[in-house]
Amino acid sequence: MDSKSKKSPFLEKVRQLMRVQHYAIKTEHAYVNWIRRFILFHGKRHPVEMGENEVAAFLTYLAVNRNVAPATQRQALNAMVFLYRKVLDKPLGEIQGVVHSKRKEKIPVVLTQLEVANMLSKLEGVHWLSGCLLYGSGLRLMECIRLRVQDIDFDRLTITVRSGKGGKDRVVTLARDLVVPLQRHLESVKMIHERDIAEGFGRVYMPYALERKYPSAAIAWGWQYLFPTSRRSIDPRGRVVRRHHMDESSVQKSIKVSVRKAGINRPASCHTLRHSFATHLLERGAGRFLLLQNRHTLHPCR
Repeated sequence: MDSKSKKSPFLEKVRQLMRVQHYAIKTEHAYVNWIRRFILFHGKRHPVEMGENEVAAFLTYLAVNRNVAPATQRQALNAMVFLYRKVLDKPLGEIQGVVHSKRKEKIPVVLTQLEVANMLSKLEGVHWLSGCLLYGSGLRLMECIRLRVQDIDFDRLTITVRSGKGGKDRVVTLARDLVVPLQRHLESVKMIHERDIAEGFGRVYMPYALERKYPSAAIAWGWQYLFPTSRRSIDPRGRVVRRHHMDESSVQKSIKVSVRKAGINRPASCHTLRHSFATHLLERGAGRFLLLQNRHTLHPCR
């Protein structure tokens, strides 16, 4: 699928425009995929020949024939809006007659503090540390693994989340129990960074063309990812060899395994830790609570 989209000059134009406007690479992949599916759905007609009626038909097909979730249908709509407004300079008017996917109200899973402590105790290394941050600071998964070294303020016990949901920045608390484990983790990360520099690498991805504006910043310690990958890889956009942040799927898999090992029968996930964080704050009157009740689970990262 991706290889076919790369052969299309039109879809490549979409990619380039999204990169100029600093869209996340995941959003880029998603939008290009939806635009490609839209074109194929209408027999490979060029989007400039189509409009609101064709978009309505495609969205209805997704809801009726593909039974997609409301969020998925909404993402497809956002891709269509981007296509016509930004790429074709032909903004869509009112889209009528769309059959919308049915929204199912779900009560979020919330674990007890004992269950959280038990679950986290089944994790190790960077997965334990990232899991503790998800719960102790109420972070979303991608917010956690995209953290940079400079986002951690040990003096103020805060974490700065950059470009969170909706592109907004915010400051969250850092659990005091995580200071020492984080500092030990950073020592090992710094050793990796210094080795990369010695081997002629060490440049990290910089957002919003900051690398051109501040050429030396990409190699600076503060800009390095808090959770780097174990291997360097080729950046799919710039074709530059870099060490990116760890893949979110590795955290998701480790959380899933820890839930099973902890004997928790509910469908808990990474986001469950965020829900549990908020619930426990409310239960304790938004006061300070310990990250883990059992201090023996606070082992250093391995």
